[in-house]
Amino acid sequence: MSTSARVLVVEDELAIQELIGHSLKRAGHTVIFAEDAEQAMKVIKDILPDLLLLDLMLPGINGVELIRILRGVSRTKILPIILLTARSAESDIVSGLEAGADDYITKPFSPRELISRIKAVLRRRAPELVNDIVEIRGLSLDPTTHRVTIDDQNVEVGPTEFRLLHFFMTHPERVYTRLQLLNEVWGDHVFIQDRTVDVHIRRLRKILQVFHKEDILQTVRGSGYRMSINTSH
Repeated sequence: MSTSARVLVVEDELAIQELIGHSLKRAGHTVIFAEDAEQAMKVIKDILPDLLLLDLMLPGINGVELIRILRGVSRTKILPIILLTARSAESDIVSGLEAGADDYITKPFSPRELISRIKAVLRRRAPELVNDIVEIRGLSLDPTTHRVTIDDQNVEVGPTEFRLLHFFMTHPERVYTRLQLLNEVWGDHVFIQDRTVDVHIRRLRKILQVFHKEDILQTVRGSGYRMSINTSH
């Protein structure tokens, strides 16, 4: 089962909106609707969704053009996007994927297929939103039970440290700046000092140090932090 993802649905047909909304809510997701690209961009300015379901044929700016706009902005450059299309022509599908869509679904589609595709895209693009158990070098984290074990021993971790650890474990070997971590872990549009990240990193390291695993969480000078799968870098 997936963790609740915030899904922005950009679709101008009310019947399809209702079908998608019902299916997503049943799967535990939060749904926001927009009827066209302009409305979608206003929503995204205020609330960055976890995933965008985007109709290809929209009034005004079409789906492919909106993808190009979003991919050209750093804040939405890696936003997971699934294209909804009534067209099965290869050229339409290719243009959507080349613009930067992660996947496409051809109408009509079943609710089951929709939820499956969403989960697959989130697993690739935002694995922290999928409730899979993650394991790295003796660390195990279960998002469903909120349990963390190190070398099979249960470890008490605070809620913020849990989210931070989950994010690192689902994005190993990548370097993240403090600002990126604030946006990803604390949330977009949350205005707190970036040094807050350092405090929670120190708390995690104190826990890891007890098990002689503090080298898993590395400082990359001048860049940020990284979780390492390997014992040396």
